[in-house]
Amino acid sequence: MTPHGARAGEDAEDLDVEEVLALVRNSNGDHLPDPAERGETDGARTSHPPDPSPRPDTRHRATPWPEARALAERAGRAAARAARRDPVSAPLDTALGLTLAAPLDALTDLPSFDTSAMDGWAVCGPSPWHVRDEGVLAGHAAPVLLTDGEAVRIATGARIPPETTAVLRSEHGRTDDKGRLYATRDVVHGQDIRPRGQECRTGDQLLAVGTLVTPAVLGLAAAAGYDAVTAVPRARAEVLVLGDELLTQGLPHDGLIRDALGPMLPPWLRALGAEVIAVRRIRDDADALHEAVTASGADVILTTGGTAAGPVDHVHPTLRRLGAELLVDGVQVRPGHPMLLARVTPTQHLVGLPGNPLAAVSGLLTLAEPLLRILAARPAPEPYTMPLRDAVHGHPHDTRLVPVVLRGDEAVPLHYNGPAMLRGIAAADALAVVEPGGARPGQETELLDLPWASGGIGVCFT
Repeated sequence: MTPHGARAGEDAEDLDVEEVLALVRNSNGDHLPDPAERGETDGARTSHPPDPSPRPDTRHRATPWPEARALAERAGRAAARAARRDPVSAPLDTALGLTLAAPLDALTDLPSFDTSAMDGWAVCGPSPWHVRDEGVLAGHAAPVLLTDGEAVRIATGARIPPETTAVLRSEHGRTDDKGRLYATRDVVHGQDIRPRGQECRTGDQLLAVGTLVTPAVLGLAAAAGYDAVTAVPRARAEVLVLGDELLTQGLPHDGLIRDALGPMLPPWLRALGAEVIAVRRIRDDADALHEAVTASGADVILTTGGTAAGPVDHVHPTLRRLGAELLVDGVQVRPGHPMLLARVTPTQHLVGLPGNPLAAVSGLLTLAEPLLRILAARPAPEPYTMPLRDAVHGHPHDTRLVPVVLRGDEAVPLHYNGPAMLRGIAAADALAVVEPGGARPGQETELLDLPWASGGIGVCFT
């Protein structure tokens, strides 16, 4: 089976990390072309504002799921060009999850001096050796040179004394009653010595532009002498939680329910590389929503609920009032088909998530993830498939996203996968992308990893 991600790539230009990083403005303010100069329209209506009149039911014109994700990528690419953001100097303790906007070059040789790789003795010449009284510890001044037939106790990471032949491990030496040291196995010249520059020389490129800053990258940067890295700035995201029926604490009662999306969305967005600047709760009032969107300084605004055509569904009317451009108005996916993506300004987008929790997760992964990934200059994950252990019922026309756990070489579909349910996704490792019509047992099916289950950067939510 051809994965959805591959089909989406046929409809949209593939993301080139170098290209996206080029969208981050250089310090000299070089001009970068806008989409019109490049002859691009990002698959959206750019010549005329949307029709301000009330719209009929648009489910029959919903966007296919792969195409919706491709449109979200294109929207991110256009926004990055329009914003022309400067790279940032990010201290190491804040850089996790960013993308390098400049190469990480070695500032010094690593190691910067010959060091001991083991606890033991630094020895000079052949055995036996006379052991000096003083020892050599890590972090101390350069030791005095050894002469032939001498040895000195040495700790891992300590500087090697001049004229050292080798380091003899503690378990490979013995002393006699006269204090002379003997090797219990052959000693090879240079053994257990890490020579200066073994890992890199000054000026070597350690990591290229476009590298995702992981915990290991932070460690390498620190070892190489960096206090900060030059990176693509985080996209700013604001969450607007809509609804009069939502509680922020206590048990549901009297027709009121707990807000599940307010606690869930911010850490998820951070795992996708965004900086969450605010979470605001907005009552079911058109003017209040209009005011909140107009006042937002976020690059990406996410709303919850209100994307259908009910009496208190104010997202569409608000977008028409703002003259926003609808790029995606409904997606052929279950759950979550009423989701939408709109361009509010050339540098600001609104992702309208459905109000049901699992449907909102579907919208997050369908529209917000590709948009934020492009803005963060992260490479797209490689599509992959696994066979399903059990059959999954499909929708006649729409893609289904179904929570699964990974067991060995199979993906096991989880129950409690209705639009309003979080019990399945809370236990899931991934979402299976089930094509219209369903999937049979053993059928290879594309999987979307969840940030914290992929072994990637999403393990950090702060």
